[in-house]
Amino acid sequence: MKLNVQSIKFDADAKLLEFTEKKVSKLDRFFEPIISVDVKFSLLSDAANKNVRINVAVPGSSVVVERNAASFETAVNECVDILKEKLTRMKEKRND
Repeated sequence: MKLNVQSIKFDADAKLLEFTEKKVSKLDRFFEPIISVDVKFSLLSDAANKNVRINVAVPGSSVVVERNAASFETAVNECVDILKEKLTRMKEKRND
């Protein structure tokens, strides 16, 4: 699985990158043939001003989840939780 991380209009620190890599790497358990994962961090102008968009490329399709939160870590956690459910459903459909 290839991981691409992009931070828009700011420089992500090493802690955030390490945290994201740790969380995203667990997705392999839920759907085996993940080709790549693209993570985009951006800042918004509203109160929950941190935006995370994760695009998971799997053979034949892709799954995109986007969340806003007060911290990037919270948004990453929410995205990964939703992706776990979506990838598990995709795997079950594939095996039926």
